[in-house]
Amino acid sequence: QVQLVESGGGLVQAGGSLRLSCAASGRTFSAYAMGWFRQAPGKERAFVATISRDGGYTYYVNSVRGRFTVSRDNAKNTVYLQMNNLKPEDTAVYYCAAREAGARADAKLYDYWGQGTQVTVSS
Repeated sequence: QVQLVESGGGLVQAGGSLRLSCAASGRTFSAYAMGWFRQAPGKERAFVATISRDGGYTYYVNSVRGRFTVSRDNAKNTVYLQMNNLKPEDTAVYYCAAREAGARADAKLYDYWGQGTQVTVSS
C-alpha cells in the first residue's frame, strides 16, 4: 500500500505557473506508475497526465500538452506537475494517483489516491 500527499496548489493569475508535488510513502515508489487528475466544480474527475515507473514515458491530455510537465524523482519518492501558462479553465482540485502497473489515463485503473490540492486561476 502507498500513501500520497499533494502540495503546491494555490491562487495564481492567468499566465502564471505552479508546481504541484505528490509525496509517496509506504511501498517502493518506483513500483508505481503515477497519474495526475483534476476535478472542477460540478464536473467529473478528469485525466491530466501520467508517467511510467521509470519516468521514461509520459502522456498528457490535449488541453495541457505543451503547458504542463509531469516528472518524478524516485530517490525522493515524489512526482511533480509543473504547470505553466495557466488558464482559468485549469481551476480544479488536483489529485495524484498510483497504480502498480503501467501508466494509464483511466482513473478507474488507479488504486491509491491523495487528498487533493486546490488550484485556482484568476482571469
